[in-house]
Parts: sequence; C-alpha cells; structure tokens
Amino acid sequence: MAKPIIDTMTDEHMERTMAVMKGMAHPIRFRIVALLCERDHTVTEMSQALAVRQASISQHLSPLRLLGLVGVDRTGGNATYTLQEPMLRNLVNCFLSHYGR
Repeated sequence: MAKPIIDTMTDEHMERTMAVMKGMAHPIRFRIVALLCERDHTVTEMSQALAVRQASISQHLSPLRLLGLVGVDRTGGNATYTLQEPMLRNLVNCFLSHYGR
C-alpha cells in the first residue's frame, strides 16, 4: 500500500506549496494566472481583459514573478508575460470547474 501523499511531503515542499497558494490568493493575481494559462499577454492586454489599471497589474505581477510562477520576455520595448509553472493550469482548471466559470 502506498504512503499517503501528505506523508511524503518534505517541509521544503510544504513551504513552497504554501507560498504559491498565498501568492495566488488575491483575486487579481488568480485572474492574471488564469489569463496566462490561455496564452502569453502584455500588461496592456491583461489590463484590458481584467478591467484593471496597468499599474495594478504590474504590482500584482511582481509577487508572481518572485515566486517563479510568471516570467517576462522583453523584446524591444515590449514585455510579454508567460506562465512558468505549467502545472498551474491544472490548479486553475480545478478551481474553475468546481467553483464556476
């Protein structure tokens, strides 16, 4: 019989999991991650899609970048944000399928 998942988690793994959950706990950050699950976006595109000021989007991207969940590709004068943790798609889809779209 396999050990329960919780018994196989290290303290480091648990801390990382909790940091990711805290990082995504804000509604705007969750919505940003959900958008990035679909495709890469610029701050302007996210601002328009979420009806949130660009400055606010930028502020919310910062903790997501620090956690390594979101990356940025700067080409010329443009910055395009991308999802760095593909498994977040599963998490977002799980929440959206259980708690409505």
